[in-house]
Amino acid sequence: MHKTKKLFEPMKYIIQPAFVGIIVAILMILVFPNSIRQNVSKDSVDALVEDNISHQLANKISFSDAVSAAAPSVVNIYTLKDEKNNYLKTSLGSGVIMSSDGIIVTNFHVIKNAVQIKILLHDGRESPAEIIDWDREIDLAILKVNLDDLKPISLGNPDSAKVGDIVLAIGNPKGIGQAVTQGIISAVGINGLRLNSLENFIQTDAAINEGSSGGALIDIYGNLLGINTLSLNGNGASGIGFAIPADEVKKVTSDIIKYGRVIRGWLGIGADMMLLTKKKSDEIGYNRVFVISEVVKSSPAANSGLRIGDIILTIDNTPILDPEQSIKQITDIKPGQPVLLKILRTDEIEEVTVLAGDRALKI
Repeated sequence: MHKTKKLFEPMKYIIQPAFVGIIVAILMILVFPNSIRQNVSKDSVDALVEDNISHQLANKISFSDAVSAAAPSVVNIYTLKDEKNNYLKTSLGSGVIMSSDGIIVTNFHVIKNAVQIKILLHDGRESPAEIIDWDREIDLAILKVNLDDLKPISLGNPDSAKVGDIVLAIGNPKGIGQAVTQGIISAVGINGLRLNSLENFIQTDAAINEGSSGGALIDIYGNLLGINTLSLNGNGASGIGFAIPADEVKKVTSDIIKYGRVIRGWLGIGADMMLLTKKKSDEIGYNRVFVISEVVKSSPAANSGLRIGDIILTIDNTPILDPEQSIKQITDIKPGQPVLLKILRTDEIEEVTVLAGDRALKI
């Protein structure tokens, strides 16, 4: 009996502390639950990062490859401008190399009134540049330099770009040299700003500062999505920048090189958008329409018999969405191609075919 008691006597020194420890642990959980959860959560996350995320994957959270691919195609532009009273003013901007034979695209406002233009390449080379032509309607200009070993930028597909996609803006902000900013696509198809005659902007919150105009907006692979053109700063506006889509840039560049001007369709009408009443909309099946307010004499519209007061319901079977999109739909048509308009005239729906004219040669 005494031997059994002596055998279990040392166990109390083990069991009692263990029991006390369990009681203390339970009290800690009841009194400080958040602290315990936070510690467990942090430990779990640290373990996950350490054990499951490789250094190779961590290194991929970088856009250095995209910048390395696109940066050599972006140039700094320095101009000497002829202002009023024969005053010469220096100005700066950015540009993008479009072809290996020296074609560079920038904004028209960057080179407007310039008497001298110099470009600085990513590799440090400098060269004078000549103006080939410009397109005021969307604020683009085409320059030419005579240099070897130029790297043209890779073109992306703006049509596939989605709101929320990460983008990078490369330019020459404030003349400090080439720099990169990062953001997302905030919106697409932006128009109605009344800054250009034709507007179809990509909106981004990537910083576009003075001097970055004419630079590149690229995707995470280094492909050109657009030419940075302006930003809305001040008056409470922040993180609102705009770029001209790369496909429009390509068309303007190609047209100017091939034809010496930009080719766009033109009908020769002025029109105001109107929302129909629900009763009228239910009756004819259309909600938004254009009411023709002007027909230019001897224009394609006049030659087709269109009149002031005619109501346009569709353009090539596409219902009216908004003025800017309809204008773009017409300008995208090549001169000489037919445009089918469904119109409402004196309560009768008719179809009129108009042969598009050349916007550059409009009367």
